[in-house]
Amino acid sequence: MFDLELLRNAVDVVTKIMAESEYAISTIKNQRGTLNSLLKFIEKNQYPKFDEEVGLAFIKESTGTEMEGFWGSSDRKTSRVMKPIQNLLFYLENGDLTFFMRSHVKPFICPSAFEPEYQLFQKEYRERNYADASIVCNNNIVHRLLIHMQEKGINSSNEITTPRVTEFLNLYVQSKPRYVATVLYVLRNYFTFLKEVGIIQIDLAAALPHVRILRNAFIPHSWKTEDVKKLLEAIDRGSPKGKRDYALLLMIVRLGLRVSDIRRMKLSNLNWSRKTISITMQKTGQPLELPLLDDIGWSVIDYLKNGRPKTVSDRLFVRHRAPFDAFGENESFYKELHRYMQAAEIKAPIGVHCGMHSLRSTLARKMLESKVPLPVISQALGHKNINTTSIYLKIDIEGLRKCTLDPEEVLQ
Repeated sequence: MFDLELLRNAVDVVTKIMAESEYAISTIKNQRGTLNSLLKFIEKNQYPKFDEEVGLAFIKESTGTEMEGFWGSSDRKTSRVMKPIQNLLFYLENGDLTFFMRSHVKPFICPSAFEPEYQLFQKEYRERNYADASIVCNNNIVHRLLIHMQEKGINSSNEITTPRVTEFLNLYVQSKPRYVATVLYVLRNYFTFLKEVGIIQIDLAAALPHVRILRNAFIPHSWKTEDVKKLLEAIDRGSPKGKRDYALLLMIVRLGLRVSDIRRMKLSNLNWSRKTISITMQKTGQPLELPLLDDIGWSVIDYLKNGRPKTVSDRLFVRHRAPFDAFGENESFYKELHRYMQAAEIKAPIGVHCGMHSLRSTLARKMLESKVPLPVISQALGHKNINTTSIYLKIDIEGLRKCTLDPEEVLQ
């Protein structure tokens, strides 16, 4: 049996970090109690080491729940036992304790036949400066491809043929054209990489079909002005979290900022003397300076003075549950938005994905209605190309109605 004293010390450090991160006293007490029970369990069963397998065995004995791994959904009782074990494992692996979300899906284990090139491709992502969210989305497709090839008995990337790729694409036959285009983009990217580094000989990327998705084929969803007002009024600005969410939403509604840029915004990005917000946009890598409007400024001041928890984080907006740290790279604030929509009794149109980006589209529509020139809108929204901004011309319905032709005039 290994030295339990080392594990006891690790438990002490974990609970100390939680106290320094201002976790609730009750949370620390509960997690400490669970970990003490874990130590007794390990000692009783004389396990030679502590790992995920031992943790799962302890969960089964404590709750009766048998789990394949630390992923997926679980009941409250199981989660209460699982979280402290995950924290301890995380600390033992990383030497620290930071906020992390338990995955809802089984962690991907790359088939050994494709492991070397898969790892090279992950390195390529970093060298190309892909955003974490983009890597996750792209990998979901690559993972499915590699597992499919393994199931079909393919033992190396060089054995992948065009018919096999076509077979894989048939899995997406019911998907929308835009998503199929995304799948093809990811596959083309992956196969091109494999060809360039000499892992495959056939140019599979060249054999992939092309799906033409017109950039202007879809009308962005935008909100009614009265619904935007109802949304903001539904926020409880008396609570710390409400102060944060109000300031955050106001930045999107009034300035059209992307969620990715708000999520990464630092205190130093606000210049109070010049009344400006200066950032480098995550999506384009380009600098952007916007006015720090009075209503936004006062809402941020209210949040900083009366809502923002004590934290060492340099981010403007932070989590309001310990540890009080920056948001994860995949945080879209979708749940918060729909919670306020429900409170305001606002219903999203059927078949429309109503996320934070739709509020950005709403600002574009309002600017168009106010006769703001397209180049100015493009600059305000941080678009690299004015053609991107032209998409929003379609949501200026009233403006388009004025451009309609009289059929009798045309036929004369």
